[in-house]
Amino acid sequence: MSLPDLLPIQPFTRPACGEAVLPGSKSLTNRALLFAALCEEPVSLTGALFSDDTRLMGAALQTLGFEVALDERAGTMRVAGQREAFPGGEHTLFVGLAGTAARFLTALCAAAPRGTYRIDGVPQMRTRPMKALIDALRSLGADIRCLGEEGFFPLEIRAHGLRGGAVSIDASASSQLLSALLMVAPRAGGPIEVRLVSQVRWTFVEMTRRLMAEFGVSTHMDRATQVFRVEPGRYRSTGTYVIEPDATAASYFQALPVVVGGQLAYPGLRAPGAGLQGDSAFIDVLARATQRSAGTAIEEDFHEISDTFLTLAAIAPLLSGPTRITGIAHTRKQETDRIAGMVNELRKLGQDVIEEEGAMTITPRPLKAGVAIETYHDHRFAMSFGILACHDLLGNGQPWLSIINPGCCAKTFPHFFELLESLHAKSSAS
Repeated sequence: MSLPDLLPIQPFTRPACGEAVLPGSKSLTNRALLFAALCEEPVSLTGALFSDDTRLMGAALQTLGFEVALDERAGTMRVAGQREAFPGGEHTLFVGLAGTAARFLTALCAAAPRGTYRIDGVPQMRTRPMKALIDALRSLGADIRCLGEEGFFPLEIRAHGLRGGAVSIDASASSQLLSALLMVAPRAGGPIEVRLVSQVRWTFVEMTRRLMAEFGVSTHMDRATQVFRVEPGRYRSTGTYVIEPDATAASYFQALPVVVGGQLAYPGLRAPGAGLQGDSAFIDVLARATQRSAGTAIEEDFHEISDTFLTLAAIAPLLSGPTRITGIAHTRKQETDRIAGMVNELRKLGQDVIEEEGAMTITPRPLKAGVAIETYHDHRFAMSFGILACHDLLGNGQPWLSIINPGCCAKTFPHFFELLESLHAKSSAS
């Protein structure tokens, strides 16, 4: 589906119905690709996400000498040729704006036995936090050189493997920093003890540890002291690994019936606590936000599920009372400053918004029509406000809200607006 630079959204005039078939989890696809590369035998992934981020990850693995076969029609990815990977020489990896791929590939290259690797992305990627991971890998013997500002991309890694030992890491900026370190730890020359010296989003760390276990490597964690211990070992091929549907992507379509009425089915989506994704808890947050008494304020801590806070914030103008969202300070350093961006766009829509360093409070006011939402090259702005725009504000089914650069959804959900359009058509015909 080719998208224009400015996309007016057609509101729903009837309740939503049908199935929202979701893409595979980005977090699980990228982790599974890394584990597949660290196995010794071929691994096939089914239900995988095909998006800008995962394609960048797959292309980087090919550059590193792995055999990567992608079949988008079948939804499968296959990684093989692990014994021939890292042949030596100089290689350049491009990570775009894919923070997950950037951090995982940095750790993978640092753990490689040989070769020189230059890693860079788009200019915006050069502002995303990397220093904590770089410092931790250096303390384990990695030769990592920052070619620009210290602690940021672009990087040059002269690989000779990692040694064991004790290391501390501050992963407050992103749990991916800790996950990247844990995932390559079994490749080190001895046991690694990682001490976490900050808060972290535990849901994503637990996702990493549970997925490591599914690929045959266990980690010992002392939650009280925040110390992890990983012994040297090898990941084992599972033959075929099934990727869960993306719980973060589900949040948009879980919010759609709140905006337009009706109900949807989400084939394959795991219930909260049943799968590996912490963001599945969003459905419970949504229920609390929508089932409160009229005019009552609600406060929700999104620290563990912060990728979904934009979904709730975008539909807050339609809720029955003030919505306070906390625990999101770290989102100022993601694809964009997500707090500042959300505050800007909601105020353009006429909303009363109070901004804090790590929180925001939205008090509903009458929505303004004729607004174009800036997405800041951030897919989650496009999708969140795409759902709000389905509200029939004018009462005649005519668009009142447009999305600038809707194509940025290609980062994690390339067919988002195509799916939204198909649900609109189904609801209109019902």
